[in-house]
Amino acid sequence: MEEARKGVLGHLKMLEMEANNLELKQQELRQRGRQEELNANLQALLSKRDQLKAEIKANTSLQKMRTLLDQTGVPYERNEDVDNLEDGSDNSQLLLMMARHTQLKDLLHAHHLIGGYDVLQTRKGKGVCVSLATAYEGVYLETYNLEIDLGSNLRICRHNIPPFIPLERLVTQGNMQTDIRDFLDTLSQYLNAYAGRKQQLHLTKEIHSSVQVAESNALCTILVLMFTIPGEKAEAALCTLQYADHTQRLPTRVNIESEDTALVSSPQWKKNQALLLETPLHTALVTMKKTGSIA
Repeated sequence: MEEARKGVLGHLKMLEMEANNLELKQQELRQRGRQEELNANLQALLSKRDQLKAEIKANTSLQKMRTLLDQTGVPYERNEDVDNLEDGSDNSQLLLMMARHTQLKDLLHAHHLIGGYDVLQTRKGKGVCVSLATAYEGVYLETYNLEIDLGSNLRICRHNIPPFIPLERLVTQGNMQTDIRDFLDTLSQYLNAYAGRKQQLHLTKEIHSSVQVAESNALCTILVLMFTIPGEKAEAALCTLQYADHTQRLPTRVNIESEDTALVSSPQWKKNQALLLETPLHTALVTMKKTGSIA
């Protein structure tokens, strides 16, 4: 009787184990099916995402081309082949913009050949007006213009170049007739150097109230500054900056004078002299003030 009872219990235990195993297998199958379903949904979403990305990219390219052409105002010569593209669809509009963009690239290539300067036709194509912009430390300053007569020999008929810029010498000594880009590059170098020196002087007056500008010329190639030297008794130093190379923004010579000869010959003021030769004026003065050389 006892053995029969044990046999029944063992059989029931075995059935319970089989039932548990079956339940685990069913759960595993359900999880696997759910995972496959999720993977399928994920792939569908990824495909939809890629499609949307492609559409956004195409629309963005179209919008960029439209904006670029609107900003530049590039004239477009219409022809029958291009007109046939204008059926209102995004693809045809994109092709149209690409055709117009090619025209723009051709104009930009011609623009690059003369050094990237802005050029406008004047007198119905008999002349051109070239604009030369100046800038310093990322800030655009003055823009100068040359109107050039396109005759058998190139000739400057009008301009607003400052009189102290050696324009006539650059025309005579340069190769304006054979290499207009080289001529414009040299002229631009003179103008940007002048604008840079002038801006340094402006920033010096604006930032450093303790530094007095005693003298300066129109070309900003000679600057005489009065420094106040901190200390128990009021002392001053006279600093003269000379710019012999008019195509550069840094001085070629710096001379410092003071009644206290020991001061100007000290190691610190020797460093200040070298600093003024190697660093823009307003920046060098900031360093000199931090070291206590000037008030």
